[in-house]
Amino acid sequence: MRAGIVFLTRLSRLIVLIWSAVSVIGFVASFGLCAEPQAALPDGRYLYVAVPGIRNYLEYGGHGLLVFDIDHEHRFVRRIPTAGLDESGKPLNVKGICASQRTYRLYISTLRHLQCLDLVTGKLLWQREYAGGCDRMAISPDGLTIYLPSQEGPHWHAVDAATGDIVATLITNSGAHNTIFGPGGNKVYLAGLKSSWLFVADGRKHELIGKVGPFSAAIRPFTVDAEEKYVYVNVNDLLGFEVGDLQTGQMLHRVEVQGFSKGPVKRHGCPSHGIGLSPDGRELWVTDAANSRVHIFDATVMPPRQVTSIELRDQPGWITFSIEGQYAYPSTGDVIDVATRRIVAHLTDETGAGVQSEKMIPVYWQGGLPRQVGDQFGVGRTAAGH
Repeated sequence: MRAGIVFLTRLSRLIVLIWSAVSVIGFVASFGLCAEPQAALPDGRYLYVAVPGIRNYLEYGGHGLLVFDIDHEHRFVRRIPTAGLDESGKPLNVKGICASQRTYRLYISTLRHLQCLDLVTGKLLWQREYAGGCDRMAISPDGLTIYLPSQEGPHWHAVDAATGDIVATLITNSGAHNTIFGPGGNKVYLAGLKSSWLFVADGRKHELIGKVGPFSAAIRPFTVDAEEKYVYVNVNDLLGFEVGDLQTGQMLHRVEVQGFSKGPVKRHGCPSHGIGLSPDGRELWVTDAANSRVHIFDATVMPPRQVTSIELRDQPGWITFSIEGQYAYPSTGDVIDVATRRIVAHLTDETGAGVQSEKMIPVYWQGGLPRQVGDQFGVGRTAAGH
């Protein structure tokens, strides 16, 4: 009798252990850690799009990291599984995306998490959750450090890109939101929803070293030129942008879009939420949600001069470019040929549904590896001259 009781006790413990193991495996698999590695992509240019990249709206591409072939009419190639789920298994809003061609790693932030994927295999390497949440981050040119803003909170974390460990915390009390690591790798530009100042940090010492402004209202999306001379910012209640001098810290110009009026917008609550420089620094592209357009400015003069406008299929909330500048990518999923100003494709997923996202970057493959990586902000790559 006693032996039977001992046997049943051991059996019950074994069942618990097996159940626990199965649960852990299921949990891990749900985040892609047990997923089969992706085959290497053929040499070429690809656009990586993180979804849900318009709030948490799954109708614009579902959940995951979608890959499109730039060289073949931006056709859908694959969907890479990603993490970023809440307790009920529902995908959280994607807040940002960045990658490094030096470490072959790609990062996606959600409202609560930062996740790291292997660009070569597509496998999830880790996911970390941070107190205060996460927003649109940026990675250093050497791929070693990520500046991760809290979710409209008081601070940015400087994060070890290899592990996700916090290296330092910088407090601005500005409603942390958008981040750009300067092309030179020394400075980081920090913009919050609750401040008209753009804060500047030393990207190596991880300390605040200055600020630019004040601008006329709280800063929304922004971009900088290749030489880090100028910053171009969207601000609340402005259809257009303002220009700041990164050397002197002064606001220089306010530029309003001509020929169009402000109107109701679906998201973000401001007329222009999206701005980017062409990689050669010669053009500045500015979104206009109410009129479903992007407005193009000549950035070789100061202040930039309005040139033309392009109508889009929906209200844009972001814009970026292919690495060499052949294509412009508003968040609406329209693909614009920069030279001709024509829409030449629309992003669609494997089901044929239209894809929209404010979180996308180009990645170019050569020799079975990702050799060039763009950025999500439309930062200038070469000097344009003024």
